[in-house]
Amino acid sequence: MLQKILFALVILMFVNCQFVFAQDPLLDLLEKELNREFPELKKQEIPAYFLSYRVGEQSTVDIAGSFGCLERVAHSATRQLTTMMRVGSPELDNFHEIKGSNPFMFASRPQLPIDNNEDAIRQILWQATNEQYFQAIQRLTQVKGSNAVNAPNEDKSSDFVPGTAVQYSESPLKMSLDKASEEKMKNKVRLYSKAFSGSKEITNSSVRLSIVNGRDYFVSSEGSKIVENHPHINLSISGNVLADDGMELPLYKSYYATDLKDLPKDETVLADITVLIKTLENLKTAPVVDPYSGPALLSGVATGVFFHEIFGHRVEAARMKSENDAQTFKNKVGQQVLNKNLSVIFDPTISVYKGSKLSGSYEYDDEGTKGQRVNVVSKGVLTDFLTNRTPIEGFAKSNGHGRAQNGLQPVARQSNLIVESDQMYSEPDLRKLFVEELKKQNLEFGFFFKEVSGGFTSTGRIQPNAFNVTPLEVYKVYSDGKPDELVRGINLVGTPLAMFSEIEAVGGELGLFTGTCGAESGGVPVSSVCPMMFVKKIEIQKKQKSANTKPILDRPF
Repeated sequence: MLQKILFALVILMFVNCQFVFAQDPLLDLLEKELNREFPELKKQEIPAYFLSYRVGEQSTVDIAGSFGCLERVAHSATRQLTTMMRVGSPELDNFHEIKGSNPFMFASRPQLPIDNNEDAIRQILWQATNEQYFQAIQRLTQVKGSNAVNAPNEDKSSDFVPGTAVQYSESPLKMSLDKASEEKMKNKVRLYSKAFSGSKEITNSSVRLSIVNGRDYFVSSEGSKIVENHPHINLSISGNVLADDGMELPLYKSYYATDLKDLPKDETVLADITVLIKTLENLKTAPVVDPYSGPALLSGVATGVFFHEIFGHRVEAARMKSENDAQTFKNKVGQQVLNKNLSVIFDPTISVYKGSKLSGSYEYDDEGTKGQRVNVVSKGVLTDFLTNRTPIEGFAKSNGHGRAQNGLQPVARQSNLIVESDQMYSEPDLRKLFVEELKKQNLEFGFFFKEVSGGFTSTGRIQPNAFNVTPLEVYKVYSDGKPDELVRGINLVGTPLAMFSEIEAVGGELGLFTGTCGAESGGVPVSSVCPMMFVKKIEIQKKQKSANTKPILDRPF
């Protein structure tokens, strides 16, 4: 299948074909060195039973500006190697959790030459493999010692699921970058960032355009050979104001694409910046609200962050193998965990959902397993988990969600999260339900969370299983019909099971959240597409306030 993609600065052309490989010197070198080393490692007193090389190759153009001027124009090219070495057996190997220690394995991060110098590349592969082998046998000894003196694990499943050989290839992306095209992109950054100069209230602003030509390689001792392209473009815009009480108030807007022609037109971006500036100016003088418990509305974007942080991490199967984890949902398969009208899907096989471009898409995960659609919740009932090649009891196979940042070892991670419902309300009807609940609880007001920047959650047993979502744009909604009021200075907090039980209804327009999720295996791109959500009870607390003081002098322009 021949596809031609116009990539603005970059004109790209690639061929997707299975079992037919275009000539790729790096892929050939990885396979050649692995096939030389692995037979010898299998003969050792403590034999290796699995070896893989994963290389993340990236060519990046990064342009950043502020207040109409360029701050950075950077070109970079990198190749990072990750080696996975497993010794022992699939039933018990060096990746087995040692009680009381970090259950996740980290890797060294050697860089490979960006040119295809065979001697240099094979030398680094040899050094990394040798280092990983001795670290693996040392850790396997620690695993066996820990097992001998500690109580047996609750989860009796093996440490690794053997796979079958996979052959998949995409031809290299051919780049053509000229000065005129680069200057055009610089001018866009200048134009967008200059728009912030018109407001004297803006203390900081930034516009960043990153164009990444990514290509990922995977070869393993099972015979897999995979090479997949991951081009992506991110345009991010941000502005800050400082309230008189010292509170820093940021707002962000971002756009994601795989082709520059799919980014919004200048008029659209400038209109978005105008709205962002006006909101920041209003935030500066908005009242700070007190802690609250009661009904709330979340926009689709806020719902996406909520489900990603609070629900998604709790269905990553690798966590449920760790006895340090709270294992919120481990024994709830077949039980209702959400509103009976809600379904939650993770799907890396699609790149667009109802017009929204998704960033958590891939053909194969970072363990060489085909990415699969997973219906985690169906009509409120928990049915599945996100799995990689580290099984848990009752879920012995990977569904292609083993993911990691370059240089780190894969664990089960999220991809594209989609929340669907059998009963979708219109936005006015959803708001009506919300106001009726306020009156029922005899409350003067509730809150509408429109924009959020992200959040974090704890899934361990030592600390409380709480979450914290950071709102940026929040409105107080009055039950008597008074106009909504912009407010500031709050965080959305709570505990997961209590919050899930309060989800009453969803509807309105779908919201897209696209970002990088950071967890044990580093940062991976993810997306969430969700409707608005009405929750009968949430809790908010005051956010931390900075100690900054208002500038003595006016801004110079």
